[in-house]
Amino acid sequence: MARELSFGLEGEARTTVDENNTAIAHGSGSSRVFATPAMIGLMEKAALSSVDPLLEAGLTTVGIRVDVKHKAATPVGMEVVAKSRLVEVDGKRLVFEVSAWDEAGLIGTGIHERFIVKHESFIKKAEARLKE
Repeated sequence: MARELSFGLEGEARTTVDENNTAIAHGSGSSRVFATPAMIGLMEKAALSSVDPLLEAGLTTVGIRVDVKHKAATPVGMEVVAKSRLVEVDGKRLVFEVSAWDEAGLIGTGIHERFIVKHESFIKKAEARLKE
């Protein structure tokens, strides 16, 4: 299934806050600051980046749960870095501690779960929903 998915495995993803990832652009607020949905997406990307290279061909992970606190606002122009650390492996279920930081400090923390799936089967099941 996967090579070396061990506790402590770390991932990282970066972005710069611009008009495309503000609360206004995401429809989650009326301020020109980094949107909570954008922060969550960056946290997921950090977790994904840590495990995807270790999965066998044809496998991927999908997010199944996110529980985060957005603690500080980040204005347009600042860089944001999301970090993940694998803290639990339960079969195909992976649990990560996630955090996000801007140039001034910590802006978010939480837990993120992903599940290992066969990519082709996952897509077929999703597309079958069109026929329901």
